[in-house]
Amino acid sequence: MKDRNRHALPALWVLAAALASSPAAAQTDEASQAAPEASSDGGLGEIVVTATRRATNLQDTPVAVSALDANLIERSAPRDLGELAAFVPNFSAATVTNFNAASFAIRGVGQNSIIVYFEPPVAVLVDDFVVSSVQTQLLDTFDIEQVEVLRGPQGTLFGKNTTGGAVTVRTKRPDLDSVGVEGRVMYGSYGTTRIQAAANVPIIPGQLAFRGVVGYEYSDGYYKNGACYGPVVAFVPSKFAGAEGCGDNENVGGKDVWNARAKLLWEPSPAFSALLQYEWIRDTSESVPGVNESLPGQLFDVLGVGAATPPGGDPLDYAGISNRNDALLFMEKGHRISVDGAYLNMDLDVGLGTFTSVSGYRKQESRLPSTYPNQAPIADDGEILSLFDASRDDDRTTWQQELRFASNLSGPFDFVAGGFYQKEKIDFCVNQILGFQDLVSPPTPYGTWNQTPYILCNAQKSRSVAAFAEGTYNFTDQLTLTVGARYTWEHKRWYGRQQVFIPQLTGGAGGINETLDASVFNYSQGVLQIVDKANEPTYRASLGWQATDDVFLYGTYSRGFKAGAFNDQIGGFAPFGADEAAFREAASATRPEKADSYEIGIKSELLDRRLRFNLTGFWVDYSDLQKQIVVPIEVNGLPFQLTRFFNAASATVKGIEAEATAVPVDGLTLRAVLGYQDGKYNDYVTPIPAGYDLTTAPLDRLPKWQWTLDGTYEIPMGGLKMLLNGNVAYTARNLSTQSIAASSENTYLNARTLVNASITLSDVDDEYYVRVIGRNLTDKRYAIGSQVVGGLWANSQYGPPRFVGVEAGVRFGSR
Repeated sequence: MKDRNRHALPALWVLAAALASSPAAAQTDEASQAAPEASSDGGLGEIVVTATRRATNLQDTPVAVSALDANLIERSAPRDLGELAAFVPNFSAATVTNFNAASFAIRGVGQNSIIVYFEPPVAVLVDDFVVSSVQTQLLDTFDIEQVEVLRGPQGTLFGKNTTGGAVTVRTKRPDLDSVGVEGRVMYGSYGTTRIQAAANVPIIPGQLAFRGVVGYEYSDGYYKNGACYGPVVAFVPSKFAGAEGCGDNENVGGKDVWNARAKLLWEPSPAFSALLQYEWIRDTSESVPGVNESLPGQLFDVLGVGAATPPGGDPLDYAGISNRNDALLFMEKGHRISVDGAYLNMDLDVGLGTFTSVSGYRKQESRLPSTYPNQAPIADDGEILSLFDASRDDDRTTWQQELRFASNLSGPFDFVAGGFYQKEKIDFCVNQILGFQDLVSPPTPYGTWNQTPYILCNAQKSRSVAAFAEGTYNFTDQLTLTVGARYTWEHKRWYGRQQVFIPQLTGGAGGINETLDASVFNYSQGVLQIVDKANEPTYRASLGWQATDDVFLYGTYSRGFKAGAFNDQIGGFAPFGADEAAFREAASATRPEKADSYEIGIKSELLDRRLRFNLTGFWVDYSDLQKQIVVPIEVNGLPFQLTRFFNAASATVKGIEAEATAVPVDGLTLRAVLGYQDGKYNDYVTPIPAGYDLTTAPLDRLPKWQWTLDGTYEIPMGGLKMLLNGNVAYTARNLSTQSIAASSENTYLNARTLVNASITLSDVDDEYYVRVIGRNLTDKRYAIGSQVVGGLWANSQYGPPRFVGVEAGVRFGSR
């Protein structure tokens, strides 16, 4: 394991103690800004959402949207944004195999791949800025005011590549009138320590205020590096032949993450506000381990290096990682991710409406070394055999500008109109050490495979421009029609060369210090450029009817699209200088993916607002789906695989989504979520291998059933109160990766039922609290990422085992 900077922990405890001893005396009104679950009369409070780019009541908004406020987020104590998926129907959250990256799916579309040029069909926006990299979408949930999940294609107002839906996150704004402090300290299973703090300071009361937020999370990891191997079989002479053993059984997969936000809010008049933010993330968590699950007959099983968990064994005890630090891997440094972002949100009320500007710049650097087969290191005389180790490194810069106008015409018609611009540059390299080749084939011209880095680099410059407008006309106080359209211009330029050995770049004169030194912009020999363009209209129409004071009905049609994309793996396993025409054809981008969605819904509040029940039925037709296929290929007479993407599928997904919240008696709040979805391919014939029909295959990341039951009960105790919360969440089995070789090699995320609970003791004003947190109380083992790699191996990541922790917090301030 790498050094985990334990010296940082005492300083954090001192920070938390200092915050807790602040002389402020009364609670700020931040909590009141969140949508309340219960009103003062004992019924349910109003929930305000911004799904239509203006503040509206959830119950008369003709959009399938779920809102999760700060109160729900706090008491459910999620690790990250992905764990909130349990409270949203047909929203499935997992991770990309071998990475701490989000794999979100809604209504049959999601992203399972880490490919840097593929934008996920479920968009994530933080304060209206699009976070395009799945590597940083699993956000820390501290200091979040509200999360809204919009289900289905968002063809007008959130139209950038959202065929599945959008997750919009609104962080807490500075308070112009209150000095406030909020802090939490948590310690729990597998050495988990989390410290989070926020401070609010008015600089010019009523006009200018600052809010600073900082968080740190550390854990030892819940895997053991206990994978075993051998005796190793070699088909050519190898010093590793006959070796056998197991890993060192150390904890692996630990987290080490700092994050911070600095916010400055200026409101010189009621008509104008400007929110300036700076985002900072430094993630040096350990490389993500996993469990080898190779099947009999796969190459790694034949070689004796693909041992799976023994019968009856705990897969978490048999994870594997090589921890190799030479050959450009630097695995002791872990998965290093740094983010620096600056954002400016401005609103100007001109009487007839409000102009809104969203400007942002975000720079992300990722260095992600991994042991892909998840096997323990095989060593001889100090040399570690990397069966298939690789480091994926990328630098990404994103610029975004959105300008929109939301009218306030005081009549039957209002509209939202605007424009969107995003520019992005990505520089990518992957360094691979293919040591297993030394067991089956001769060495490279430059030495053994195990000591010769194999480098694949490419880059992309992209631009997205869109104009949009959506208008709402009230025929009567009860009947409303909304119609909108968006037109998007996408332009992408890809630069790439075929995979080469390091000596081919350096003339055999030496190595390269850092992988990105091999960028296509630094070594231009053999680099090609390919341009892809797409101009697409998308649109939405919705009819809403307030049938009674308590019942709202709506029907919506919407079209969304996801732009074509390049594959960062193109160029692998091809001779340097191979046929240019063939390379260009293989490297070409996919066509845009399209979705046509039809839905009807009912939103109701009954029993004097003690019961809220919302139900949606939907039907989505997807065309030109961008599907990931693992294509078997042969290199030097040996089986290999290459991940390819095609527009080879059309599909239909239909289902229902139900949400209910009830306050049957004062102090008790119950929530229930139910999602059902069923999908099938209408056409799925792959061009490579030609004519391979997968029409009867299951759709990936489409759990048929998902449900959650959640309850919170508040017990007054004089000057104190106790809050009891518990939930049970079920997600059905769903396909993770599709094998083109045999359906028996498909990998699945197994069905799971997770039980979580918390007990909170606080004062009546919520200024101080102590909370006991329990997650996965039945200690369920379940895959959160799984893949098959052609005829080579299969491997999986698993969700955390039982977790028990104690959290203490303070929240107070003064006006």
